[in-house]
Amino acid sequence: MSLRIGVDVGGTNTDGVLIDATATHRPDRGILATHKLPTTIDVSEGIEAVIRCVLDKSGVDPLSISCVSIGTTAFINAALEADGRLLNKVAVIRLCGPYTRQAPPFIDFPERLKELTMGHVGYVDGGLEIDGRPILPINEGQIIEQCDVIKSKGICNIVLSGVFSPLDNEGTNETRVRDIILGYMGGTSVNVVCSREVGQVGLLERENASILNASLLAFARRTIRGFVRAIRSLSLVAPLYITQNDGTLTSAASASRLPIRTFASGPTNSMRGASFLAGLDLRAGGGKSTIMVDIGGTTTDVGVLMPSGFPRQAASFIEIAGVRTNFSMADVQSIGLGGGSKVVQSKDGRVLVGPESVGREIGVHSLVYGGQVLTVTDLVVANGQVSIGDPTKASNLGDGVVSKGLLTVKRLLEGIIDKMKTSPEDTTVLLVGGGGIIAPQSLKGVGEIIRPPFFDVANAVGAAMAKVAYEIDTIEILGNRALSDVIDNYKQVAISRANAAGADPATTKIVEVANLPIPYVTNTSTRIIVKAAGDLSSTARNTSGDLPDDKDAEELPNIQDTVSNQIIPGKGEAGAANEGGIESYRPHIRSDRQWLLSEIDLEWIADGCSILGAGGGGTSYPPFLMARQQLREGKQILVVDPEDVPEDALFVRCGFMGSPSVSSERIQCGIELSAALEALQKFMGFEDFAGTISEEIGGGNGVQPLVLSGALGKPTLDADVMGRAYPHMWQSLPGAYNIENGNYPKAIADGVGNALVVSQVRDGMAVENILRTICTEMGSKAGVISAPLTRKTCQAYGIPRTVSQAWRMGRAVALCRKRNDLQAIPSSLLELQNGACLFVGKIIDVKREVRRGFTWGEVTIAPLLEDETENQDTPSAPRQSFGTDDRLVIPFQNENIFAYIDAPTTGRKTVVTVPDLITVLDSRNGVALGTQEYRYGLRVTVMAFANDPKWTKTDVGLEMGGPKAFGSDEIFTPVAEYKEPRSVIQEYYPS
Repeated sequence: MSLRIGVDVGGTNTDGVLIDATATHRPDRGILATHKLPTTIDVSEGIEAVIRCVLDKSGVDPLSISCVSIGTTAFINAALEADGRLLNKVAVIRLCGPYTRQAPPFIDFPERLKELTMGHVGYVDGGLEIDGRPILPINEGQIIEQCDVIKSKGICNIVLSGVFSPLDNEGTNETRVRDIILGYMGGTSVNVVCSREVGQVGLLERENASILNASLLAFARRTIRGFVRAIRSLSLVAPLYITQNDGTLTSAASASRLPIRTFASGPTNSMRGASFLAGLDLRAGGGKSTIMVDIGGTTTDVGVLMPSGFPRQAASFIEIAGVRTNFSMADVQSIGLGGGSKVVQSKDGRVLVGPESVGREIGVHSLVYGGQVLTVTDLVVANGQVSIGDPTKASNLGDGVVSKGLLTVKRLLEGIIDKMKTSPEDTTVLLVGGGGIIAPQSLKGVGEIIRPPFFDVANAVGAAMAKVAYEIDTIEILGNRALSDVIDNYKQVAISRANAAGADPATTKIVEVANLPIPYVTNTSTRIIVKAAGDLSSTARNTSGDLPDDKDAEELPNIQDTVSNQIIPGKGEAGAANEGGIESYRPHIRSDRQWLLSEIDLEWIADGCSILGAGGGGTSYPPFLMARQQLREGKQILVVDPEDVPEDALFVRCGFMGSPSVSSERIQCGIELSAALEALQKFMGFEDFAGTISEEIGGGNGVQPLVLSGALGKPTLDADVMGRAYPHMWQSLPGAYNIENGNYPKAIADGVGNALVVSQVRDGMAVENILRTICTEMGSKAGVISAPLTRKTCQAYGIPRTVSQAWRMGRAVALCRKRNDLQAIPSSLLELQNGACLFVGKIIDVKREVRRGFTWGEVTIAPLLEDETENQDTPSAPRQSFGTDDRLVIPFQNENIFAYIDAPTTGRKTVVTVPDLITVLDSRNGVALGTQEYRYGLRVTVMAFANDPKWTKTDVGLEMGGPKAFGSDEIFTPVAEYKEPRSVIQEYYPS
């Protein structure tokens, strides 16, 4: 009972392998037979055929097979292709009380996918605060009402999405509501998906993943039943497992409930298989990460195997078919390089390789196989690296073509490998895949290249030898408990549940532990992630009989199991491009000189606010979605220039305070700011006002005034009172200069009817402390309205035209993306605001801790290697030159505080400090990173921008917003002279 069959269904081939798990110590790692067949239209037929072949080759009795593990791309393809034949309507019930309604379900789905999947949306009481308290108790009557509506619409797939449901370890929310629904509607008539079983913290992303999962349930159930029929036709009685995104196994029954967990199993199968074939588990002196390079016919996939043997996970969210999701998926980068990549010599003598490829038809079109297309395979044959096909057909290639082409291949591989490295030290590379013959014998930055045996079926090996795991991802309020005790308890739970899922207790161990403190909360909350994994037990039972009843028995359409490159675009930049391109886009300035925002304006403003956030301010994505939704509902969002408004016109300052972790879960309901405004109006006695203005233009709070303006029908002033993001409310200019009404009164409100006014306190710091205590009681997120200021005061103690500045910065990045000229982003931004491109490199270290409710830490960045200056990751903006051993270090307190160079030869030198802005951009796309998004291996470009003289050239500004305000003795030196932002209204008004 130690014989395992692994199958991986890829876009080109279906691979199969038979392994004896008791003989893995042998040089052949226990592999008894392998086979590769072209992937069939009906993937079940291909699975049956490849299993039959490995059984025939080995002569093994089918009854002796202990398990069959299959990896497939069928489910992700259905989502990518938005195939209406495979996706079903979904009803979403949110357990949220009054919250989240400004960002309804499906809000960021592409229109085509939304049309196919959106069946019903309902809101009910329930959900949790970050401290575990219920927002409002579950109301069974509300659940029954939703059931009746869903039944009347004929929908049988339901998603339950509860605020902070990952905290619900007692089953008081989503689990309880699921039981109510199944009891009322019948367990055989509906499928209910609880979001806490699908994704992680982040309501919209977790809900989106759950919707995709629910829409695929019928297709998944029928597909997996087809897998079962295929293996049963071969007289196999072994249990069937499906491989998951993290390289682990799940039962057939579980995969039929959670098909989304199998979306990215292909690359992870290759990574796990490569590690197994190379015998990394048998090597002494481990503890280092290893890079896997899987070269196919068209693309090269590169991933990182952690010391635990599991793939490094992707960032906090990933996009599937244009939808942001946050379920677990391996961090894999791909380039258009493979054995079938086309090679073209340009007129200037350069030799270009890929990304176009002959793909699976290499045996027809490549020169050595009698075709007419020069491919990379022809180059390696001409160079004598391999002998396949007819080598004489590639013998007449010029030496220049061969050498230049292979040098290009070498640089492409070195570039993608270095992007995935987390250290400048030489790394070990596992080379697998049928196209591995094109790789050179050595690569810069690589100390060892391992080409394991059976490398061409590494994906099937990974499926066969995948482990069983259980992961806990939750938020705990520590109180008086020791963190180590809490983590130890979760370790025991994870091990126990992994064993219950089929892991062998003798091999189960903890493979991942993470502690992520939650900032801006006063109750010592921390996010804990614990994962246990072990080998599949030989006594694991057959679970194929646990598959749910087939409610929809018609035959599946014939769908080729091939990953489509079709990504359905949403609106915004793509929509503008369809109407003449963003290059020619002009904002709409009305005859009364008010700027009427469009969706593309909002998109650019939100991106620009992230840049001006200097690493803080929270994500601008949810408020952007809310503002865009207002436009789609017919509301207008207006912006006015300060010069077009009377001096005595009043503008209320608005924004949210609290924890970014809460902002991603308990999304605002839409009444927080208006409730705070009403309370402040009642206290101060002002009845009307001209519009809104942001407390801080940086991050999400830069967009919040636009959301409030859309609701009130009043414009937003093209200005803010901070010019960036700062961690403290008293670090606004009116607060720093202590002007009348600068620090107080302030009103704070939540979404369940609580509203308070802080009328008078001793100073701005006291206001902060009081409001944060109140905010914690309100669930660590609340809307805040500050006393209104006149337009004249907003100009005197604010930064004019920062909304225009954000728009222009977002537009500059969008234009560079449109032109595929990412290296021009820094210079384009520096045309808008003076500053400097400080550093281009890769994050190699991040440290974080929570002190006094704020996240403190530092990020360390190493420079790029010298030969990387020719690739498009290197900006065209002037920047300093640094040695390969120099490091840029950025300490942060929610926002980036200062940056210094740490050089072995010259020591430490500070290059920029607050109040100037330090912004870290993702070099791959120009997106500004928040400090919470810093992680190992990210390739980044560090920018510095000058700040307004009110901050940089006054004693008050430097004391309240400079290094001293953060406890630093650094001396402030301006990075450049501040440039006044240009007004969008002034430029585009049709005078």
